[in-house]
Amino acid sequence: MIQTLAMIMAGGKGTRLGPLTTERAKPAVPFGGKYRIIDFVLSNFVNSEIFAIYVLTQFMAQSLVEHIRRGWWIASFLRDQFIIPVPAQMRTGDSWYLGTADAIFQNLNLIDDSHAQFVAVFGGDHVYKMDVRQMIGFHVDAGAECTVAAIPVPIEESSQFGILETDEVGRVTSFLEKPATAKPMPGNPAKVLASMGNYVFPAELLKEVLTEDSRNPASKHDFGNDILPEMVKRGKLYAYDFTTNQVPGLPPGEKNDYWRDVGTIDAYYEANMDLRRVKPEFNLYQKEWPIRTVTTFAPPAKFVLDEVSRQGRAINSVISDGCIVSGGLVHQSVLSRGVHVHSYAEVRDSIIMDDCDIGRYARVRRAIIDKNVRIADGDLVGYDLERDKKRFFVTDSGIVVIPKMPAEPPASRMTT
Repeated sequence: MIQTLAMIMAGGKGTRLGPLTTERAKPAVPFGGKYRIIDFVLSNFVNSEIFAIYVLTQFMAQSLVEHIRRGWWIASFLRDQFIIPVPAQMRTGDSWYLGTADAIFQNLNLIDDSHAQFVAVFGGDHVYKMDVRQMIGFHVDAGAECTVAAIPVPIEESSQFGILETDEVGRVTSFLEKPATAKPMPGNPAKVLASMGNYVFPAELLKEVLTEDSRNPASKHDFGNDILPEMVKRGKLYAYDFTTNQVPGLPPGEKNDYWRDVGTIDAYYEANMDLRRVKPEFNLYQKEWPIRTVTTFAPPAKFVLDEVSRQGRAINSVISDGCIVSGGLVHQSVLSRGVHVHSYAEVRDSIIMDDCDIGRYARVRRAIIDKNVRIADGDLVGYDLERDKKRFFVTDSGIVVIPKMPAEPPASRMTT
């Protein structure tokens, strides 16, 4: 019998990420050099020794499915160990998923077949570390019918989240989905308690609640809009304080309070830039809680000194496998696998994804460059925003985003 079945919601369009999600789902967007966003929630479950995982997909799923197949296949003869992407199958009618709750309802057969005791319904598009077992332990100890992972956020961000009010033992007394204004937390007038979009239910109760919701024509069939307010009425909805979650390797006395919804270009950019710091808020080098991803056969990164420019280095940057910095300068940036920075080129405060080529004398600043892009010799990106707006997508804060290009044939890349 599977004690906990994980169901990861990974079907969102991610429209606010603009050019990065025109050909991929939000959870498949690269992050931190070598990862995809989906890798963080999957790593949390695997590190928590929860190995029965379904990933529910819908929009632009091909890239995500290929990534899971290449990096997350569990070769096992045990029926309770699997990581399987599940496409929308229209099992209950002729519609795609009508909401997050409907996505689970349309796949109740997976819960039935698993005979799981608990179901953990988690989002697939956030960056954080969490020992899920501790949340399940809280759920059991509280005698909860549903438990929501929650984190304090600034009160001015209330309209972006589901907001909870709780009593002294964590029982939720009020839930408002993205309210214009909200009551601050007791003793902290600057913060409100926000839902992280992660829920734990007893399996049988979840099936009962979702079946009842499916019959309600007025429902949006969404956890935030419909299911959680209904659970408040039942009196056994509890909030799990994420900051109390202790993952192995966390320094004594330090709170586990890093959680990022990288749903906009600016939020995505800042979360990547966090990684450049000497002491980053989010530590990718924590051996006790590894972030897992696709393993490639790329060679190590290489730095070649140009005798004239005296360059060929990276400063305060994250550089992935297969990168070559050949007589160029990389400063405060994140480079994914296989990036080539040529002589006299400069990359500053930027995110460069797989297999990009930064030509000689090119300069790139405050940019996100998606896969397989070649910046021509001497070109400037991020230095003349009016010119950039005619060629690329530019945010209000001045971040230039260049969409991905088709991969070049291997032979042509070798002659670059």
